[in-house]
Amino acid sequence: MVRGCRGLNLVGCDLVDLSPAYDTSGNTALLGANLLFEMLCVLPGVAYR
Repeated sequence: MVRGCRGLNLVGCDLVDLSPAYDTSGNTALLGANLLFEMLCVLPGVAYR
């Protein structure tokens, strides 16, 4: 879904509500980091590697 935004005139992105206290396995933090990376890659002028 995030990669589908490539080519749009995006001006920013946001990731909220990541609580380490409730993330004992670290899966939520990993998912949040991956989503933020994908969001940054679809911003105009950011190269995807």
